[in-house]
Amino acid sequence: MKPFMTEDFLLQTETSRKLYFDYAAKMPIFDYHCHLPPAQIAEDKQFDNLTQIWLYGDHYKWRAMRTNGIDERYITGNASDWEKFQNWAKTVPYTLRNPLYHWTHLELQRYFGISKFLAPDTAKDIYDKCSEMLRSPDFSVRGLMRKMNVKIVCTTDDPVDSLEHHKKIKSDGFEIKVLPTFRPDKGMAIENVAAFNQWVDALEKSSGIDVKNYKTYIDAIRSRHNFFHSIGCRISDHGLETAYAEDYTRSEITAIFDKLRSGKQATNEETLKFKSAMMFEFALMDYEKGWTQQLHFGALRNNNTRLMKTLGADTGFDSIGDFEIARPLAKFLDRLDTDNKLPKTILYNLNPRDNELMATMCGNFQDGSVAGKMQFGSGWWFLDQKDGMEKQINALSNLGLLSRFIGMLTDSRSFLSYPRHEYFRRILCNLLGSDVETGQLPNDIKLLGTMVENICFNNAQNYFDM
Repeated sequence: MKPFMTEDFLLQTETSRKLYFDYAAKMPIFDYHCHLPPAQIAEDKQFDNLTQIWLYGDHYKWRAMRTNGIDERYITGNASDWEKFQNWAKTVPYTLRNPLYHWTHLELQRYFGISKFLAPDTAKDIYDKCSEMLRSPDFSVRGLMRKMNVKIVCTTDDPVDSLEHHKKIKSDGFEIKVLPTFRPDKGMAIENVAAFNQWVDALEKSSGIDVKNYKTYIDAIRSRHNFFHSIGCRISDHGLETAYAEDYTRSEITAIFDKLRSGKQATNEETLKFKSAMMFEFALMDYEKGWTQQLHFGALRNNNTRLMKTLGADTGFDSIGDFEIARPLAKFLDRLDTDNKLPKTILYNLNPRDNELMATMCGNFQDGSVAGKMQFGSGWWFLDQKDGMEKQINALSNLGLLSRFIGMLTDSRSFLSYPRHEYFRRILCNLLGSDVETGQLPNDIKLLGTMVENICFNNAQNYFDM
């Protein structure tokens, strides 16, 4: 019987251990997609206690606590931070075989040096020790990033954002690059006309352009795209149910935009056409500047109307969707490629049924101009756990080139999430090492070690060229 979560955690063979400890473990972190608040990095925030950094905003934990019968008061409500942590500690023993159990204990070990299991009887000691450490200078958010050997972080930012925090981080001389990512989802979210028009008003203000019609609307977005580029942004990100690739004419989109600005609701057909036009325009902007577009597909969001009204979005009521993706995605990518204006692209799926779909779709549009131009993104959201990562790696290995993969990201709002990179690296090394042990890969440690180093960091660094 093996002890739990020792240094050989997830590494089942000697070759796996060699690949991890000699190659993967030493590589720095390039976290090219996350939701860390840049304001907290700019101020080098110090958290008062473990609840604030661990439970505030973490809907993974919130979902588990609700499932365990914890009242909302102790999750997002007005209970004290200690009471919230107590109830998380009550929940942790029930998360066995859920990735939360692994993540929780990895984070306790890597940041705080604590190997105890979190449970009701250990909660107070762990809470007090971690909270005391978090109040020390070395455990500020910048200190935590240094501790995890982070080199580059790309946050997720609305086009109307001033990026003042990114400017301050750079002017402070912080040695870890913190760059913005252009996330224009609100620019095509026309289902809520009032919210869309509020965003267009904010776009007018931030761009300094009077948005009178669709042409000036695109001009204003391009102005913000240019501004983001000047601050170091080289990536866009798009959260989508599926790709949008309806046929449309410029005059149709102009009329739809005018209708929206008058406060009238677009029809379903008009909505699909408008989204299709915006996806195309965003991609053209990315191509013109040599950016990479990230396309996240398949989330069915805000399913619980009652709790959505009470708590708002991003509070734990999203799930995997079953949208048609292949045909519209192929049409969207082909339209760009036909004009030779397809930017580097990363495709992420939330439904595991789409793994092979995404891997083969990438292969359709590789053109030899850039190694791994089309990337099948790492296991995302509900799939960023052991089973999901293994399935993504296997699909990519079978249908593409794993050696050209740009690797893992946190997709997290928490400064304690960096061990997810370690989790991924251990899983990767275990798969490769197991294949060596069974004769499916050559026992060439230098060859495989170079591959591991590239997937962990070098491929991303070369791909994004930041």
